[in-house]
Amino acid sequence: MRLLVLGGTEFVGTAVVEAALGRGWDVTVFNRGSHPAPSGVTVLRGDRTAPGGLAALAGAAGEWDVAVDTWSWAPVAVRDAAWLLAGRAGCLAFVSSRSVYAFPGVAGAAEDGPLVDGDPDDAVDGGLAGYNRMKRGGELAALGAFGAERTLLARPGLILGPGENIGRLPWWLNRVARGGRVLAPGPADLPTRFIDVRDLAGWLLDTAAAGGRGAYDVVCPPGHTTMAGLLEACVAATGSDAELVWTGPEAILAAGVRPWTGLPIWLPPGEMYDYVNGIDVTRALGAGLRARPVADTAADTWAWLRGLDGPPPQRPDRAPVGIDRAVEAALLGLPG
Repeated sequence: MRLLVLGGTEFVGTAVVEAALGRGWDVTVFNRGSHPAPSGVTVLRGDRTAPGGLAALAGAAGEWDVAVDTWSWAPVAVRDAAWLLAGRAGCLAFVSSRSVYAFPGVAGAAEDGPLVDGDPDDAVDGGLAGYNRMKRGGELAALGAFGAERTLLARPGLILGPGENIGRLPWWLNRVARGGRVLAPGPADLPTRFIDVRDLAGWLLDTAAAGGRGAYDVVCPPGHTTMAGLLEACVAATGSDAELVWTGPEAILAAGVRPWTGLPIWLPPGEMYDYVNGIDVTRALGAGLRARPVADTAADTWAWLRGLDGPPPQRPDRAPVGIDRAVEAALLGLPG
């Protein structure tokens, strides 16, 4: 199989490239060169946001069985690349997001749930506040160029694992590794759903190669783990003496701690929790999706963090996550 990855040097893109190389595929990556490309790939350079930035891609010889695009900003970049590739790639797999579903969603809805508005011609980077509309615009751009019969839309939920450049699981691992009493947001048995980036990448390639098309929600199945399961996996991975102090959401929210960012991954029960975690993944499971144990995700992410020469990567469009130490100490009744 011949694969083109638009990007390919950060988190999801890197996982896709590594999964393809592991399958013996012929891989080409197109990017700006801000990060080193994995070994074993053909490299094309260009900035898709700049005038003439697709020249290297347009001038490259050959065709591809599958093209993968992970773009998260202004949809016009997806549109321009997709139309350029429409006659040269058999399938376009666009890594979208479950954020394209309208909030608060419809109970029991799957990929047929109501969607936000998006514009494939939108050239404005809406930032984090416009992430959902930009991803939807990217979907429409992919469909406009390749048609429904040649487009695969992966809509993952929360993505964790080695290479994470937002810092959610790395923050928990580093916090637990420091040991002592750790503020653990309850309920402890609250189901928590995510997808390991390697499971997403492998599923994406296998599904594209098998002819899977259309939209798929991609996240672990119900019952995969809980907040306790996730944080206990962090304790085990780091070998820490940390004591998880389970604290109810009322006290945490009263202290001004923001769910999802102040205490990463965690959402208290309620409308937003249902929107993020109430996911029907029947279609993806039928297409072969499998989720590795949470212990493996935690252990492998910790091993990756320990092997870095410096701090973990951080997306420039996302603020660092995590609770202030003084706020945590106050909630635990400890000296600041």
